[in-house]
Amino acid sequence: MKRFLEDIETLAAKNKDVRRVLYTGAHLQLVLMSIEPGTETGEDVHPEHDQFFRVEAGRGELVLGGDRLPLKTNDAAIVPAGAYHNVINTCEKPMKLFMIYAPPHDLAPAQATTKDAK
Repeated sequence: MKRFLEDIETLAAKNKDVRRVLYTGAHLQLVLMSIEPGTETGEDVHPEHDQFFRVEAGRGELVLGGDRLPLKTNDAAIVPAGAYHNVINTCEKPMKLFMIYAPPHDLAPAQATTKDAK
């Protein structure tokens, strides 16, 4: 059994990777993101995956289905499967967030902090 128990705020704050997979389970995946000032994730769509975003630091915009929605620290958003979306960092510091895909988006193994129970 794989399990995950970590301080997500600290992990997100220290993360410098554009995308870092923390945990991949049978039904969901946990990923950290760090988006540099003035950059964006790029328009994307996941036909079979719902996506949950939580902003840990920074501010920006979520473009969802053509609407531009403000994002700031402590905001959460859900992007339903099949919805075109983009996250844009509009502040002067890296935007730190985590997201959960359900089901997992990328079946690659986790890159950090996944713990296997014996």
